[in-house]
Amino acid sequence: MFGLDPTKFFLLAILAAFLLGPSRMTAAAAWLGGAVRQLRAFTEAAKQRARDEIGEEFDDIPWKALDPRQYDPRRIIADAILAPPTVPPALDPPENPVRHGPAPAPKSPAS
Repeated sequence: MFGLDPTKFFLLAILAAFLLGPSRMTAAAAWLGGAVRQLRAFTEAAKQRARDEIGEEFDDIPWKALDPRQYDPRRIIADAILAPPTVPPALDPPENPVRHGPAPAPKSPAS
């Protein structure tokens, strides 16, 4: 959860207990519990609304493939740098070029 391992979570709890003190700790814990419940209710309501609006296709969407955490910018840049260069194919000129603008002026004979 949020990149917290048990050690970091324990250190945050001790720091919160030290900063809040015993008198405000129960109120802070109650507030945090209410905030987590509201967040869960909000996400469930949003998920249900998306399911209602999208319809049956909601369950067919590959949600794992759309997870932004899978995109590591360092890996993407390294892959782009280490990839062999690609050369675009040569473009042949069109057979009948379309001219835009006025026709060129006729050339005058050189004297």
